[in-house]
Amino acid sequence: MHPLHTCLLFHLLMFLGRSAATINGELAPENSMLYMASVQDSNGHHLCGGFLIREDFVLTAVYCDPRITHVVLGTHDLKSVNDDNKISIKEKYKHESYKKVTTGNDIMLLKLSKKVSLNGRVQTIPLPTSGMNNQDACQVAGWGAIKTGGPAVDDLRVVNVSIINLEVCTQVWGRLPDNVICAGGYGTKKGFCQGDGGGPLVCNGKAVGVVSFNNNENCNYPNVPNVYTDVSMYLPWINCVLNCYK
Repeated sequence: MHPLHTCLLFHLLMFLGRSAATINGELAPENSMLYMASVQDSNGHHLCGGFLIREDFVLTAVYCDPRITHVVLGTHDLKSVNDDNKISIKEKYKHESYKKVTTGNDIMLLKLSKKVSLNGRVQTIPLPTSGMNNQDACQVAGWGAIKTGGPAVDDLRVVNVSIINLEVCTQVWGRLPDNVICAGGYGTKKGFCQGDGGGPLVCNGKAVGVVSFNNNENCNYPNVPNVYTDVSMYLPWINCVLNCYK
């Protein structure tokens, strides 16, 4: 394993949690991605992405905690947030095996204080029923900077990414946590950046991954692949939380 890859992997926590958006993406159409959630702190600052999987649950990444207090649904423009689309968080369910991003299990469910109404502005997104197909065409979306070290943006942006074979991804990184998907950020100039964390990797209309980490604050691709938590590997845990903690 190359020493540089080892160093990068074990210093990922240095940059996690900063706001950012998709690199080389475009504005998401207003009638698209109605499941997207902005996960925010008590001051209304966007910290991470998330996605609505049931009227009262948002899926995101663990590292977004502990500052988060509420989510924003129903708008692509974070300048237009009001009390109607801000929903407080009643409970946080972190995966019990999570220790830090570099060891995986970076997945968390947020129980909302109330059920939201599904309508022309807010919808849920289905989860996968099985593993990934490497040929799937996918998208990732988020709010924030559009280049390394750049300022945040208020409008949701989206970019197309391709799945990268996990064996290839592991060879490039040198070491990866279990239960991950790689897509974008390698052999391309497209991918996610800090703060997109917790948002969905969407393939064929399903949320197959949760944005987890990239290459040590460097969003100037290509370098190493972007890494997501593989949602399909956590379906029993997700279903348990949804059905056991009502």
